[in-house]
Amino acid sequence: MKSAALLSAAAAAIAVHGSPTATLRSKQRATELDPITATGNAFFKGSERFYVRGVDYQPGGASANIDPLANPDVCLPDIEKFKTLGINVIRVYSTDNSVDHDECMNALADAGIYVVLDANNPKYSINRADPHGSYNTVYLQSVFATIDAFAKYSNTMAFFSGNEVVHDHLNTTLAAKYVKATDRDMRAYIKARGYRKILVGYSAADVTTNRMQTAAYFNCGSDEERSDFFAFNDYSWCTSDFVRSGWDKKVELFTGYGLPIFLSEYGCNTNERNFGELESLMHSNMTSVYSGGLMYEYTMEANKYGIVEIEGGQENGGKDQTGERKELPEFAAFSSALAAYPAPTGDGGYTSTTTSQACPTADEHWAIEETTLPEIPEGAKKVCSPLWP
Repeated sequence: MKSAALLSAAAAAIAVHGSPTATLRSKQRATELDPITATGNAFFKGSERFYVRGVDYQPGGASANIDPLANPDVCLPDIEKFKTLGINVIRVYSTDNSVDHDECMNALADAGIYVVLDANNPKYSINRADPHGSYNTVYLQSVFATIDAFAKYSNTMAFFSGNEVVHDHLNTTLAAKYVKATDRDMRAYIKARGYRKILVGYSAADVTTNRMQTAAYFNCGSDEERSDFFAFNDYSWCTSDFVRSGWDKKVELFTGYGLPIFLSEYGCNTNERNFGELESLMHSNMTSVYSGGLMYEYTMEANKYGIVEIEGGQENGGKDQTGERKELPEFAAFSSALAAYPAPTGDGGYTSTTTSQACPTADEHWAIEETTLPEIPEGAKKVCSPLWP
């Protein structure tokens, strides 16, 4: 999200379970979607290449910290808008893992829409200023409980292990090993619980000085430690084309990376928002390396990135998001761009072989010297016993 920092574990409260829940038999759902998988550097839905063509969804903004998938009065009218747009993925930044999400998740599945979820929330996250202290048993219990809450849904596409934790100050790169440890722990937990394989990766800030080192770090080491994909938030398309935005250079840099890449946020708003980014994202210039992206964002808030305004949605701290939805001019522009630039057919020139990267070495922009990750806290491991490998 467009924010300067993640909040620490002492920040605003949200209801969460204190520990993972028992595996429960889920309710029968009308629509079961094919899970999204990763092969080589691309996503697939069954045997068909899958491109992320969606929006970031956080009604009320980060400060309101509401779970839009817990309240049908919030999600259902928005899902109707999503269907009008024709999107296939939404990103949700914060959820309450103690409540039921069946109605919203099932309605999204009925619409053919997948969900990418941030496993962190403002109360439980890796604090870039104190990564060692915030990587603890209580934090991981919250992360595991979020996995438990959403693993049963076939349209849960992926989890983010962190968002923009590494930033533009050298000391923030030290936090990467704790986010990567969380990434490792999440995949181990999914496997230990016997859930289907759900993809786990990191959403990075687009920081020029450490972008490629961060990407390499999350794709180096053993198979158990490497992420399933890499995503980053990119607002550099404030001009009008592939070259002037610098996207051509980023494609060159990520060629041969070896994991699926997509934009977890895009959509500069200092220019006329005609969403020409989609033309490039769906073009052969990019499809051999990128797998689409998520436009930031669906609902209007103070930062002026939204395409829909919710009546009363910015009042009283943004806690009430049930008001009437008003489509802004950018809604029609985004809808038109999605229609004009559909997902390409065929394999898009992807690379079928997954490859790892060499771990980055410490320098003036990267502070991590060793490649060994922190051990999972014993308390978190005991929560999962006898499941933990």
